[in-house]
Amino acid sequence: MSISHWPESERPREKLISQGCEALSDAELLALILRHGRKGHSAVDLSRDLLSQFGGLRELLEADQHSLCSQPGLGQARYAELKACLELGRRYRQASLKRGVAIGGPEDTLEFLQARMRGYHQEVFACLFLDVRHRVIRFEELFKGTIDGASVYPRELVKRALHYNAAALIVAHNHPSGIADPSRSDRSLTRRLQQAVELVDIRLLDHVVIGDGESVSFANRGWL
Repeated sequence: MSISHWPESERPREKLISQGCEALSDAELLALILRHGRKGHSAVDLSRDLLSQFGGLRELLEADQHSLCSQPGLGQARYAELKACLELGRRYRQASLKRGVAIGGPEDTLEFLQARMRGYHQEVFACLFLDVRHRVIRFEELFKGTIDGASVYPRELVKRALHYNAAALIVAHNHPSGIADPSRSDRSLTRRLQQAVELVDIRLLDHVVIGDGESVSFANRGWL
């Protein structure tokens, strides 16, 4: 039976309008994005199958193009829709630290960086550029590498900081392995970055390592 023949109170769209987003399951929310199912399966049935196949919502949204498009009922258009939803979520989190907003505290920064950088399959090094009042000037991903690591150049970081006239920085990188514990090379890099920016009177406030569901702040550990 297609969703249009369901009782109105059970249809995802009507349920969302009358009860709010929180009342919908992951499958029902996903069905609103997919809109149509496949032969013999409603959009909700298809969503449940996909969530089961991939092991959950996060795994589904982070799946690569080949894995998604090979599923019955999906194709290039639906792959694009799912990736657009994922990116909108990331940008929504990024908007919480938009230009001119002061950093509220370490937890705000950690939450933002975790949402923005978790799930990358390669190592990415990024920076929050801040003014003298620790208001956000810009967030920028500066270096990208393989799953084994990214080459980070202190000179380039200094150039970008001077370009934005930044007074302070918070740098971050992810560990694709999901384990957030900083390595010796992470600590060595942090010292080099701190020394480089201090030469031009810029403070390095923190270095955050992003894992899977956890983050490590150098400042919180007393390393900066």
